Amino acid sequence: MLGAAILIKAAVIQVKEGPELRQMAKEMHTRSVTLPAERGNIYTEQGQLLCSTIPQFDVHIDFSVIKPDTFKKYVDTLAQGISEILGNGTQEKYKKELLACYRKKSRYWLLQRNLPYYQYQALRSLPVFNKGKRIGGFIEDPKIKRINPYGMLAYRTIGLWRENSQTVGLEHTYDSVLVGTEGTRIEQKETGGVWMPIDGSEVDPQNGRDVVTTLDVGIQDVAEHALLSVLEQYQCLYGTCVVMEVQTGKIRALVNLGRQKNGSYWEDFNYALQPTEPGSTFKLVTLLALLNDKYINVNQMVNAQGGVAQFGNRTLHDSHLGLGMLTIRDAFAHSSNVAMAKLGYQYYNSNPQKYVDHLVALHLNERTHIDIAGEGRPVVKNPKSKSWSATTLPWMAYGYEIQITPLHTCMVYNAVANGGRMMRPYLVSEIREYGKTVIKHEPKAVIESVGDSSTIAQLRSCMEAVVNVGTAKHIKSPFYNIAGKTGTAQVADKGIKYSDGVYQGSFVGYFPAEKPKYTIAVVVRTSPHSSAYYGGTIAAPVFRMIADKVFADSKGWDGPLDSVAKASGNNVTAQAAPVSSYKVLFNALQKPYAIGDDLDNRIKKLVADSNRRGEVKPTQVYAGVVPDVSGLGLKDAVYLLEKGGMHVTIKGRGKVVSQSVTPGTKIVKGQSIILQLS
Repeated sequence: MLGAAILIKAAVIQVKEGPELRQMAKEMHTRSVTLPAERGNIYTEQGQLLCSTIPQFDVHIDFSVIKPDTFKKYVDTLAQGISEILGNGTQEKYKKELLACYRKKSRYWLLQRNLPYYQYQALRSLPVFNKGKRIGGFIEDPKIKRINPYGMLAYRTIGLWRENSQTVGLEHTYDSVLVGTEGTRIEQKETGGVWMPIDGSEVDPQNGRDVVTTLDVGIQDVAEHALLSVLEQYQCLYGTCVVMEVQTGKIRALVNLGRQKNGSYWEDFNYALQPTEPGSTFKLVTLLALLNDKYINVNQMVNAQGGVAQFGNRTLHDSHLGLGMLTIRDAFAHSSNVAMAKLGYQYYNSNPQKYVDHLVALHLNERTHIDIAGEGRPVVKNPKSKSWSATTLPWMAYGYEIQITPLHTCMVYNAVANGGRMMRPYLVSEIREYGKTVIKHEPKAVIESVGDSSTIAQLRSCMEAVVNVGTAKHIKSPFYNIAGKTGTAQVADKGIKYSDGVYQGSFVGYFPAEKPKYTIAVVVRTSPHSSAYYGGTIAAPVFRMIADKVFADSKGWDGPLDSVAKASGNNVTAQAAPVSSYKVLFNALQKPYAIGDDLDNRIKKLVADSNRRGEVKPTQVYAGVVPDVSGLGLKDAVYLLEKGGMHVTIKGRGKVVSQSVTPGTKIVKGQSIILQLS
C-alpha cells in the first residue's frame, strides 16, 4: 500500500504540480532587470548644455570564458593597460589580481565602479576585452548620472532630478518629457550566486526628449553675480531677479539666492514665484487703474501733506517727510505713499470693487501659469470679505494688504514697456527628439492692451522720472535710458512681524526706455534691522549692473566668449573675445587701446601694456588639444571645453584658478574635466 501511494504521489507531481514547480525553480534562478532610459538634456536656445545625463559604467570580468593561452599571452598587457587607464594601482598589483581571479575562474569580478565613458571605452579596447563578453569576458553595467555643467547657474530653475526622490524645477515640470521609457533584460543566476545577463533577452530603453529653455547663459551669469554681490555686501536673507524679454515674454534669466547657515548663498528656493506684499512697485498698478478710468492725468497736482495722512484709526507716513503740493508724476518719482493712498481712497472708496476689478483684469488674483512647478497663489482681498477694513483700500494703493509674486510685478511692468501688451512669461521654447523640434512654444499675449496709448505714455513718463529725478536717480546711465520704480516694504509673513525690522527692497524697470528690450525685476529681503533696506539702495544697483552688461552685449559685444571686468579702476581687462568687440568696449568706456595690424575676427586675449592701455593678443587655442582656461570666466571656460567635446564639472564661483586636465594634452571625446573657480 505504501509503495502504491508513493507511485500515485509521484504521478500527481509529474502531471499536475510539475510545471508549477519547474516554473518556481526557473523564477528562483532568473530575474528581470530594468534598464534605465537616458534622460533628456536641457539646453538654452543658443545650444549651451544646462543639464545632461552622462553614462557611467561598472565593469566586471568573466574569467571563465577566456582561453588559457590567450590569458597567458596578454596578462601583462592587460595589467599595464588597466593601471594606466584607471591610475589607481601599479601594473604589478593588477597582474597579481588578474592571476588570482583567473585561477579561481571568477565569473563576475568587479574591476571598477562608476567609470566615465572615456575610461570605459579605453578598457574595452584592450586586448582580450575587445572581444566582448562571450570571448573576452568583458561585462559592462551602464548607469546614468545627472550633471549641471554650469554649476549653480540657474540651479533652482533647472531643478534637481534624483532617482526615487522628489524632483524640482524644470526637471520636475517636464519629467514626463525628459524621462523616456525604461527597457528590460533577463538575468540568470549562476554558480556562486552571480547574476549573468541572458543573451537576446534585452528590450532597449527609449531615451527621453530634450527641453530647450529660454534662458540666456550670459544674462543669467551676470544677473547672478550682480545679485550675489549685493546680498553678500549687506548680508541679506535672500534675493531674486527676473529678466524678461519685452516683446516675447521669454525669461532670459531667473536667479534665486538664499543665505545658508554657513553664510554662503545658494539657489535653494524659487523666491520669484512666492507671493509677498510688493510695496511701492505696486503704485504703478494703482496709477494704471486711475488712468484707465480717466480720473486723473499725471500732470495734475496732489497734496502729499508733508508726508503724513490719517485714514480711519491709522496714520500713514512717507519714508521721506516734507513733500507738499506736487504733480502726480513727481509723487510717483519720489514714491509718496500718502499721495498714492489719497488718490486711491478719493476715487475708489465709494466703490472699492471697481478698484479690485482692475487687479482681477490684470490677472493678479491668479497664478501666472509659468511653465515651472511651485508657483504660489496670490492674495487679492475682496471688499465683501471679513478681512476688508476701512484702511484696506488706501494701503493696497501703495502695495500693502495684497500679495503677488515678483513675476506678477515683472509682467505688469513688461506690459507697459511693450506698449500695453501683456505677455505670458515662459521658460521653455521647444521640445526636441533626436535633434528635431517636436513641440514649439510661441509667445502668447495674456492681455492685448492693459491701457490706451495715452495711459501707457503717461506711465512711461512717470517711470522715467523715477530714474531721472526720483528715488533711483543714482542708477541713471550716460549711455542709455532706464525707466522703473523702487519699492520698499516692511515684511510680516511666515513668522516674521513688522517689528522684527525685516524689509523687502525692490526695483522693477526696463531699458532702453525709448525702445525697451528687457524688463528686470529685482527683489531683496534684508536681515532683521539691516542698515540698508531701501529698494533704491539694495535692488536698483543690481538692475544697473545687469543692464550695463546686457546693453554692452547688444551694442556689439556679442561673441560667444565675452568675459569683461574692470581691474582696480586703472585699466580694463577682458579675455577671449572677437577683435570687433574690443573696439566697442573701449569706445564705450573711453579707454585708450592698441590692437595692432591683425584686425581679423579670431579670438583674442586682452592684457594691459606698460602704458596701461589695453593690448589685444592672440590666444593659444588649438583644435583637439585641452586649452588653458585659467583666468577665464565660467561661461568662456565651459564654451571652450565643451566645444572640444569634454564634460565639464564646476566647483566654486568666480574665475577659473585650476583645471584637472593638463593644458596641451590631447582631448578624448567625452573626457571629464573639473574646473576650480575662485
